[in-house]
Amino acid sequence: MNLQFSFRRLTGAYLCSKKHNSGATYQIEKPYKLYKLKVGPESKVEITKEDALQYYHQMVFIRKMENLLANLYKNQEMRGFCHLYAGQEACGVGIKAAMKDNDAVITSYRCHGWTFLQGVPSYHIIAELIGRVTGVSRARGGSMHTYTVNFFGGNGIVGAQVPLGTGVALALKYANTGGICLTLYGDGAANQGQVHESFNLAKVLDLPIVFICENNKYAMGTADFRGTGGLEFYERGSFIPGIWVDGMDVLAVREATRFAKAHIFAKKGPIVLELETYRYYGHSMSDPGTSYRTRDEVQNVRKHRDPIAKFKDKMVTLKLATEEELKNIEKDVQKHLDEDVKKARGDPVPKLEELSADIYMKPADTKIRGPNPFTFLEHKNIGKPIVHLKMKIDHLTVDRIIFAQYI
Repeated sequence: MNLQFSFRRLTGAYLCSKKHNSGATYQIEKPYKLYKLKVGPESKVEITKEDALQYYHQMVFIRKMENLLANLYKNQEMRGFCHLYAGQEACGVGIKAAMKDNDAVITSYRCHGWTFLQGVPSYHIIAELIGRVTGVSRARGGSMHTYTVNFFGGNGIVGAQVPLGTGVALALKYANTGGICLTLYGDGAANQGQVHESFNLAKVLDLPIVFICENNKYAMGTADFRGTGGLEFYERGSFIPGIWVDGMDVLAVREATRFAKAHIFAKKGPIVLELETYRYYGHSMSDPGTSYRTRDEVQNVRKHRDPIAKFKDKMVTLKLATEEELKNIEKDVQKHLDEDVKKARGDPVPKLEELSADIYMKPADTKIRGPNPFTFLEHKNIGKPIVHLKMKIDHLTVDRIIFAQYI
């Protein structure tokens, strides 16, 4: 099937004029850059009022939740690591807009926004980060390790999620679910050898995977141009096609992701996306983020490129929403989050015995060594086992990818 035709069908660009009239035509400002592709995503796209309001709500929710979590960390209600997604909201929301229920996603430690987008209520995310048993990982995962159905984390090791995502894509292919795996990593992780090994395996096995580099310009405290020989991250697949995308434009990200899915469904193999974006906070909450970049640089991005402010202006200009409607969304989100924090603060913290829970599905020995060689804890199962996939391997039907879900 012609890729451009397949893409148009997938994006709904052929919809009847009646549906077109329910929304507006949106012009993507920054052109895509293509590698090993003759055609790319659409630059002039249709958007309905319903979709526009949903994207705005999701971006505002992630921004306000991250700002809230930053304050909780500063107030010492959170411990350990905390990496925030503020500034990168258009990446997550745009990708999610192109996903189906049978698609999987895996990302790095900057995962709060994705946990929310994949269906985990913010109450359970906040409870997790302040160490309550009502947390999505029952207070064991903290900021970096959160999961739900078809969301494989939150991964703390730089770049490790890329080979894991490649494995998820292999499982999806075996199970013949019709889904793909969207595997996200940063510009710093792009230099990892395991990333390139994953590219090779995905190409050889023709896996249903989109490799997505969220280039927020800094690998911890190192600017991309200081630590990378070539800045064209969308060309890093070498033998895999790639697309550069304005990661601060939610619809540009949506269209690029839709195009990538159409590319895979057209039996053209995996594809690489580079989403050029920016993070407002430091690498983590322990990093002020101003020793390797100036405050003026951050403020300039906030003023001229902020993904939420840009989309808000577009919505008002295209008459997709009024200023009052958008202000009401912001107020409702803030009220919701304030209630979640209040509720989560009243929840209990885990007991010591939970250190030995849910380590095995069927343990051979129920005695688990504790904090020292002379202490033993009793193993028990608390979470609900979740079977993601049933796949056939050598004519045998096997259940695979199981974890304990707490919500």
